[in-house]
Amino acid sequence: MSPKSAREGAGIEARFLTLEDVSAYLNVSVPQVYALVRSGDLPAIKLGGRGVWRVDRAQLESYLERLHEETQAWAKAHPLNPKSKS
Repeated sequence: MSPKSAREGAGIEARFLTLEDVSAYLNVSVPQVYALVRSGDLPAIKLGGRGVWRVDRAQLESYLERLHEETQAWAKAHPLNPKSKS
């Protein structure tokens, strides 16, 4: 499943997503996406004089892959039922 944009209805898949698009895709709030962008965790670009933020679809997918890898590493380091060290 991919984020939807206004152009998809016309058969064109947008390369860049709005923060609202990303928010819907990740099922989080727009302020949470904005915080990810401002912190640099989620790469984005700022367009025009008014500073409209856009997230490249490929960057979003790379970000999600990185999160999967980090989560998997964390889960291995913190097992649910660790064996006793005696």
